[in-house]
Parts: sequence; C-alpha cells; structure tokens
Amino acid sequence: MIAAPDHRPRLLVVDDEPNNLQVLRYVLQADYRLFFASSGERALTIAREQRPDLVLLDVMMPQMDGHAVCTALKADPATAQIPVIFITALTDSDDEAYGLSLGAVDYITKPISAPVVCARVRTHLSLVNMDELRETRLQIVQRLGRAAEYKDNETGMHVIRMSYYSQRLALCAGFDAAWAEDLLNAAPMHDVGKIGIPDAVLRKPGPLDVDEWSVMRRHPEIGAEIIGEHPSGILRMARTIALCHHEKWDGSGYPNGLKGEQIPVEARIVAIADVFDALTSRRPYKEPWSAAQALDHIQTQAGRHFDPELVGHFATLVPELLQIQRRWAD
Repeated sequence: MIAAPDHRPRLLVVDDEPNNLQVLRYVLQADYRLFFASSGERALTIAREQRPDLVLLDVMMPQMDGHAVCTALKADPATAQIPVIFITALTDSDDEAYGLSLGAVDYITKPISAPVVCARVRTHLSLVNMDELRETRLQIVQRLGRAAEYKDNETGMHVIRMSYYSQRLALCAGFDAAWAEDLLNAAPMHDVGKIGIPDAVLRKPGPLDVDEWSVMRRHPEIGAEIIGEHPSGILRMARTIALCHHEKWDGSGYPNGLKGEQIPVEARIVAIADVFDALTSRRPYKEPWSAAQALDHIQTQAGRHFDPELVGHFATLVPELLQIQRRWAD
C-alpha cells in the first residue's frame, strides 16, 4: 500500500542536550513532523534543506549559540520568514528582550511545561497560516485583474499605475497605511467584469452605438458577480470598486446612479486614478495627454464626475504621479 503523505506541520527542534530533545519529541511527535539538531551549524543546514514551519531553538549551546543561529536564519531570505521560539533556562527580562530583538516570536523558559509549549506552537503556526491565507487571497485578486487585461486593449502597466495612484491618494486623504495597502491590491480588479463583455463590443475601434454601450455598461455588475460577496478584506473592497467605480459625484454615473457620499470612498478614489491614467496613456484611438492636461480635466469635473475633496488632494500629488508613470511606463 502506498503511504499517505505526511501533511503535519514541520518543526525543527534545536538543543545540544539529548535529554531535552527527547522531552520535546515526547511532547510534540503526535501532532508534528519533527527534525532535530544538536548544534547551531546543523540547525542552519536542516532549516535551509527542509524549510520547517517553525523552529524551537535553545539559546545556550557551545560554539554557535541560539542567538547566532536566529541571526543567521533571519539574514537568509530562504529562512527569514520561519518563526523562531527560544527555549532556554535564561529567565532575565533583558535576555528575553534581546532574543525578541533578533527576530524571535516567543520565549519559553526551562523546565518546559508541555501545555505551554503546545499552546505557543499552535498559536504561532496559526499566525503563519493566516499570513499564507492572506497572501493566497491577494494572489487570486491580482490574477483575476490580469485576466481582465487579456480581454481589453489596456496594458498591464495601466492597472499597476492606477493602483499606485489610488494608494497615494488614499494616504494623502488621511487613510491609514493598511487601508491604503488594501486599496493598492484591490484596485486592479476594477474592470474584471470586462471578461463578460463580447469582444465585438470591447475591442471595437470606433464609437459604440446605443445597444453596444448598453452592453458595455454591464461590466461593473458582472465584475461584482465574478468577485462575489465577502464579509471583509480585500475581496470585499475589490467587489465594491468593481461595482461602483463608474458612479459619478453628481449621480449621473452607472450602474446605480449613486450620488456624492453614497458612492463608497474606495470607488471614488479609483475613479480619479483610473481616468487620470487613461488620459495620460497612449491608446490605439488617442495620443497621451500631458499630466497637466489630465489634471485640468479632472479639476473641471470636480463636483460633477469626481469627489471635489479628493480632487484637491490629487492635485498635490503630481510629482509622485510622474514618478509612478516613469517607473511603470508601457
């Protein structure tokens, strides 16, 4: 019979005392796949080869102590993200503070308590899993944004630029860095609904007729359907942006004719960033406008198309916008 793969979390246990290794083996072996090292040098080799999910690391070891091992792990990009928990007989608060300053996530004193070790390991592995889940969701968002690009005439650089414009405008308007970072990562999904628009409409070189325009105006709702309902996080923000980024401050936008602050602020921000980049980019049907021309247009549309307060903030960002243009040029 073929053996089933072992999907248990992988722990590296490092201690120069065999008895301590045996104690930790007894405590952890039922729930985790264990690797053992009795020296700092061997610990670094195993960490690079096996990429454990977490390291339990003794401090007082001959030749290369735990502090040196932790420093080396954090200096190597291949192992820098592995959480390290020190297990040591040192009990002074200064020793603990020093260990944490090196990048360790926790500090357990000897003699160990089995429930404490198990609880701390579970806690830090759950934090790793949360980070991985967030990263996976972020990659899904980014790849769906890329999928929309394949249907449209716009380039991948457009969604990168307008996303950075959106982030900078959010920060300038007073939103915190975490919210602005979420906006940076959600904004590329703004036109994902174009996946559902027929190529004959989406790629038509000339103006759209009334019926074709009616089809095109469905892409915000299609985008919202593709992303789906989510209680929180980047996907919730991405859905809101996809649905609302064509609403206008004066209520003349689509699909729902929202007006003023009825329009979610993330969509109001993206609307400005999206139009600015569209105006300043070369397209098959137009030459690029200068930043000054694009900004002048946006300012004339303050209070009509765009949130006037956000337009005021956007006008102060021109030097940063030009840097983003240069960095992410087509």
